Amino acid sequence: MPRPTAVSIASPSSSPRSRAARRPRRSRSRCSGRSDGGPRMITVPAIRLHQFGVVLYQAMLGARDVDRLVRFEVLSYEGDAAHGARPGHGKRKAKPSRVNWELLERRIAASAEAYQRPVIRKKIGELVDYYHQCSEVGNLPAIPGAVLLVSDRRLEFTPTSSHRVLGVLQIPGDEGVLRALDGQHRLLALHQMITAGEAEDVQVPAVVFDRITPDQVVELFVTINAKHTKLNPSHLISLAGRRLYPDPELAASHDIIRALNEHGESPLHGEIKLFGVGRGRVAQAPLAEELKGIFTALDALGGRQSDRFRDAAQRFFLNYFKQIARVFPRAWAGRKYSIKTGTALRAFLRVVPDVLSAVRKNGGDVLDAHAIGRVVAPWGELVGDSRFETESEWRQKQAGGTRGTVEVLARELRAALRG
Repeated sequence: MPRPTAVSIASPSSSPRSRAARRPRRSRSRCSGRSDGGPRMITVPAIRLHQFGVVLYQAMLGARDVDRLVRFEVLSYEGDAAHGARPGHGKRKAKPSRVNWELLERRIAASAEAYQRPVIRKKIGELVDYYHQCSEVGNLPAIPGAVLLVSDRRLEFTPTSSHRVLGVLQIPGDEGVLRALDGQHRLLALHQMITAGEAEDVQVPAVVFDRITPDQVVELFVTINAKHTKLNPSHLISLAGRRLYPDPELAASHDIIRALNEHGESPLHGEIKLFGVGRGRVAQAPLAEELKGIFTALDALGGRQSDRFRDAAQRFFLNYFKQIARVFPRAWAGRKYSIKTGTALRAFLRVVPDVLSAVRKNGGDVLDAHAIGRVVAPWGELVGDSRFETESEWRQKQAGGTRGTVEVLARELRAALRG
């Protein structure tokens, strides 16, 4: 079990200056031993709230603190299966997963006294993918809403402000001292990233209860899970971009991505998840950011060409990816290639301004498929299908995460355009 990021246990004889020197700079929670020899306590910033006679706390916990303090348990009677089926199990061959299921299962206990439902592995897998997307793009919070945690022990709150609402909450540093009332799947997905060393600096908002009885906990759990207003994402997908986004670049990007995913002749038909919906493997948000960058760059140049391109952008991108599929036929059709991953597609989008410039330099029309094909044809020889072999050159040229890998491939594509 990984240790909390925020721990620095000082002995009673330590001076304040030495304790401060050992305290990690980045962490905002502290773990300290009690002078009476009692259990160590983790101190976190919190707000004390009162709602109809109930006291609760809005706290901020470091990811490793959450991973240590929260225990996961599901309702299971003797002979029942505590866990759902793993994604991909059955007749169809399982797809590679980011989730180490054996490791995750060791964190989940089963009990006839628990109230949580069996975990939904598909949901955890989707959350892990979403967290990686948030990490790569850097413009969306992974866990913006508070998880709900229950303490079996009474916690100590120390006010630090005159109105006695803002203060610090002391939580025993023992493993599993808190139970997840709501947000269990989010925290299990986060545990997977913490184990892989990918969520060191994440902070998790949490509502902590320490004064409610077991029957109140169960009633609250049922109320929370029965009163959700379900959103139908397909309704959002069907809306035009201008109905969803006030930003014209993002609106145009949404319409292009939707066309690439839904058009029957698109090489990317069914490959993209729109708002997390669909069987596709590529997330919408990173592609939208790349497209927005293209429109921003073209708008900076201004002129009639920019306006014309925006009006016919869907046609260009459909033709563009058709030509890419023709240039790399083996990679595009093969299963052992990474050409249709989000990373590769972002690189192809990043060089679009260079492709447009080359088409115009050759006297061609940027909306003409043949003109686009002539410009990108050198990629077939100078880059080649083998560049996208997952277990070979693709893996060898990964550089410092997704951003670095995208830029490396984009540089190669630009260089090949220049011949």
